[in-house]
Amino acid sequence: MESITSSFRDPCGFIFKHENFIYRQVNRAGAGDFDRFIDSGLYQVLIDKGYLLEHEDVTDTDIPRTDVCHRILRPLQLKYISYPYEWCFSQLQDAAMLTLRVQTIALKLGFSLKDASAYNVQFVDGKPVFIDTLSFAFYQEGQPWAAYRQFCQHFLAPLALMAHVDINLGKLLVTHIDGIPLDLASKLLPQRTRLSMGLQTHVHLHAKLQSSYSDIASEAPARKKSKAGASSKKISKSGLQGIVESLATAVRKLQLSASDTQWANYYNETNYTDDATASKRDLVAKFLAEVEGPLTIIHDLGANTGEFSRIAAEHAELVVSQDIDPVAVERNYLQVRAGSSAANILPLLQDLGAPAPAIGWANAERDSLIQRAQCDLIMALALVHHLAIGNNVPLEQIASFFSQIGKRLIIEFVPKTDSQVIRMLTTREDIFNDYDQAGFESAFSKYFMVERRESIAGSERHLYLMKRNGQLEPEHSLEFRSS
Repeated sequence: MESITSSFRDPCGFIFKHENFIYRQVNRAGAGDFDRFIDSGLYQVLIDKGYLLEHEDVTDTDIPRTDVCHRILRPLQLKYISYPYEWCFSQLQDAAMLTLRVQTIALKLGFSLKDASAYNVQFVDGKPVFIDTLSFAFYQEGQPWAAYRQFCQHFLAPLALMAHVDINLGKLLVTHIDGIPLDLASKLLPQRTRLSMGLQTHVHLHAKLQSSYSDIASEAPARKKSKAGASSKKISKSGLQGIVESLATAVRKLQLSASDTQWANYYNETNYTDDATASKRDLVAKFLAEVEGPLTIIHDLGANTGEFSRIAAEHAELVVSQDIDPVAVERNYLQVRAGSSAANILPLLQDLGAPAPAIGWANAERDSLIQRAQCDLIMALALVHHLAIGNNVPLEQIASFFSQIGKRLIIEFVPKTDSQVIRMLTTREDIFNDYDQAGFESAFSKYFMVERRESIAGSERHLYLMKRNGQLEPEHSLEFRSS
């Protein structure tokens, strides 16, 4: 039994890995709520609606367990785990609305979510799915929603900041793993947001109330008791549902501004001719078809709006389509959500110049990109020049990074004579003496061997299909050969 490091905070159970499968143990401390949750029919209602990740009860098997075990569950196995700070605006918004829908249904059947963490949601086949079976507690009349503040910090605050201040502020969730503090969000949001009933109530006033509660601890006992009593008024179930509906209205009203970012219109402003674009598409499809064995996961790095992810989706069970540009990722996701792109594409935000780190308690609560991104194949199209010239990353280090993730690689080399690279070098000194095709091949030969190399018609660019060498250590050079 290998415990998953992100699953240690809940005394009611935990996630563990056994023989490459993920399981959930329900502890005896959570037995009452869990059994009621199943017997009430709530579990089945949520499964039928596609809101909850399905599980199989495998308690009566020889799966390992601890002494406090009540049940062992085997959930539907997810191919990839993403985190809220990797989601675009609409993904976070859809995850928020799902959480509120789940809470509404739970209340009707006598339950309430005891936590509303954004980490309780994953994206499966283009849709958000709630994954934490142990988040449901039996509802007690008069009790406030225990997860109210958490919902506001994990969902409403970052969405409001992305909509009203800057789309990139969702990245604050990296440094605030428990959600963006409401006092910070209130300070950053413009004054006009106080005219929004939802944001005024659930962010600004909520932050003020939090501050006043924290002040109680420093006051005299008599006054402290008086304030604590005033703040512990009971709330009816209908009142609680009213809060959920108010939150839903606030979340729904949030919209991104119409501004574009640098690469969001890349495919409309590219220097490719129609012939070059068609040649590149044909080559990518041909290379993918030539890869032996099943492709479970492909990572399309620098995917922009997912133009080539859609080609890859025909050859793999899942394509993780990642880009640094939040507007490009937003457009990619909206196409997947609308059904105009394959459902097995997962658009995500990723800055490869500073990939998602391992964060949380002991730097082990949330895994880094490298820990999660092991895959059958990487696509790195029109990407290397951004890393090598735009970020000053040596070609050999780029090759080493890719070799830590993917078994195979479809990669495009863009020479200095290309207009995109010329534009990049107009505002900086050209110190990249090794950035040419020979230098590229030499750097990558230490980690990969070439299976195919083709020129992209109508351009000076080349496309490579490479296979990671698994026999020699990275420091040993390999012969760089093409078929």
